[in-house]
Amino acid sequence: MAIPVIDFSKLNGEERAETLAQIANACEEWGFFQLMNHWIPEELLERVKKVSSEFYKLEREENFRNSKLVNLLDETGKKLENVDWEDAINLLDDNEWPSQTPGFQETMKEYRFELKKLAENVMEVMDENLGLPKGYIKKAFNDGEGENAFFGTKVSHYPPCPHPERVNGLRAHTDAGGVILLFQDDKVGGLQILKDEQWIDVQPLPNTIVINTGDQIEVLSNGRYKSTWHRVLSTNDGNRRSIASFYNPSLKATIAPAPQLVEKTNQEVKQTYPKFVFGDYMSVYVQQKFLPKEPRFQAVKAM
Repeated sequence: MAIPVIDFSKLNGEERAETLAQIANACEEWGFFQLMNHWIPEELLERVKKVSSEFYKLEREENFRNSKLVNLLDETGKKLENVDWEDAINLLDDNEWPSQTPGFQETMKEYRFELKKLAENVMEVMDENLGLPKGYIKKAFNDGEGENAFFGTKVSHYPPCPHPERVNGLRAHTDAGGVILLFQDDKVGGLQILKDEQWIDVQPLPNTIVINTGDQIEVLSNGRYKSTWHRVLSTNDGNRRSIASFYNPSLKATIAPAPQLVEKTNQEVKQTYPKFVFGDYMSVYVQQKFLPKEPRFQAVKAM
């Protein structure tokens, strides 16, 4: 069993209806799918691979090797429960950028620009498949007062681990936000999703973008698109590169099931999810990220 791989370019041709149906099925049944032919130039993706790998070697590897995590794994023979075998930094357009890696800032800014456009295209496809007005999800992620949706990128590396059985690369969780776009390593695997109570590998494929839906898409779709549990296994072979970008609501945005979907899914017009401010949800999420997600929806301050 493998997660769906979808040719995004076919949206513009005679196979549009079939491709829309494939994406709808992937969102409803999997919560994860891979996009090929997504219009991001391969030349740019090759540069992203290059600068990301150089960045880790030049600016991160030595610190990771000398970190408390590495020492803790060496000193104890027990499984480490509350840590991840991951080195990560977060990128925003206006943050302080790494300075020692040639071309890193320019390449990653160009990549983020292209990826944000792809995210908005994917959300418009979701609008269409859900029967919502074009731009509905994007508009929902903005608060209407000038605060735009959040778009952040996490550059992660999962170095070779001497005891992969004793620590996860990244513990199982669902993502808090909206649409997540992952450019994963095309050689070193490790990403798994939970489907039908089985952990399934997300197969590495060159220059594809892995899409998954976060908790806020689950709420907006009134549960039609579920956020999916996923994790990263550590490995003793290879240094896994993982670049995840998150198109999330503004912290001030109000999130609730789309009225059209509430009416369609229940004759009594009963919402499955509460209405809340995304910032309030995040306050709950940071405390409960690795715990069951349903209580998070109940714990958030409903409006």
